[in-house]
Amino acid sequence: MFLTLPTLFTWARIVAIPLIVGVFYLDLAPATQNLFATVLFVLMALTDWLDGYLARKLNQTSAFGAFLDPVADKILVCAALLVLLELGRVNALVALVIIGRELAISALREWMAQIGASGSVAVHMVGKLKTTVQMIAIPFLLFDGTLFGLLHTRPWGTGMMYVAVVLTIWSMVYYLRKALPEIRAKAK
Repeated sequence: MFLTLPTLFTWARIVAIPLIVGVFYLDLAPATQNLFATVLFVLMALTDWLDGYLARKLNQTSAFGAFLDPVADKILVCAALLVLLELGRVNALVALVIIGRELAISALREWMAQIGASGSVAVHMVGKLKTTVQMIAIPFLLFDGTLFGLLHTRPWGTGMMYVAVVLTIWSMVYYLRKALPEIRAKAK
C-alpha cells in the first residue's frame, strides 16, 4: 500500500515541502515567491482532503496511509510556519505553540498506542477544525498581498492564526484529558 493513488497524494505533500521552502531562496521578485509558495501550499492542502476521500472511495485505506497522512500534514504545517517565522509574518510564540503541540500530541498518540489505548486519543472534531483553520491562515500569510484588489491577506491570516493557536491549545487539552485516565492507570 506504499504506492496507491491516495498514498501518492500524501507523498506529494512531503515532496512539495522543499519546493515551498526553496522558492524563497530563488532569485525571484518577492510577490512571485509569495504566489508560488501560496499556490503550491493550497494545492498540497487540497491533497489532504483528496487522499482521504480517494482512500475510502477506492477502498485503499491502509495502516501505512493512516500513519503517513498526519505526518505529511504536520511536516507541511511546521515547514510553512518556520518559513513564515523567518519572513517575520508569524510570531515566534505562535509557531512554538503550534509546533510544540504537534510534537506533544504525536508523542502522546505513540505512547497511547504502545499501551493499547490509542482509541482514547483518536482524531476529534476540534483537531480537524484546528487543522482547517491553519490550512487557511497559512496561505493568507504566505501570499502577503492584496487579493483581488480587495483584501490584504496578512491581517486576515494573522487573525486566523491566532484562532488556530486557541484551537491548538484547546485540542491539546482535550487529548490530554482523554488520555489522563490511561496515564493514571499505568502510573500505578
